[in-house]
Amino acid sequence: MNDERFPDRLSLTGMRLEGRHGALEGEQEQPQPFEVDVVLHADLSLAAEGDELSATVDYRTIVELARAVIEGPSVTIIETLAGDLARDILAATPESLVDAVEVSVRKLEASLDVQFESIEASLLRRRGTPGTPLSRREARPE
Repeated sequence: MNDERFPDRLSLTGMRLEGRHGALEGEQEQPQPFEVDVVLHADLSLAAEGDELSATVDYRTIVELARAVIEGPSVTIIETLAGDLARDILAATPESLVDAVEVSVRKLEASLDVQFESIEASLLRRRGTPGTPLSRREARPE
């Protein structure tokens, strides 16, 4: 996807984390593998020209947000994980730098009677889009 406002992208792909999420029996009891991709649509021109970390998004922040969501409280569906992570990323990154975020969450194991590589939910969230409230974790702290 190419964003008109910020055509540059910063991607973190294939982050492997374990979480306790799912609708099937036992899925919220035992940790299982998840894979996460994040694509930030951002203005990376200053970073490309100046070699300064302050001019871009520190991807360690994105990793920590992904870890907090995936390793955090159990949810039933992966769409919720992707939505929470997208909202958290937009809240944690400068509006002047990041215009939108794409988040993909893949569940690598499930008790299904068919062989599969992964089950994936992918969401695109833009700043200023109606209906992007706080993540569930922020709205209802544990």
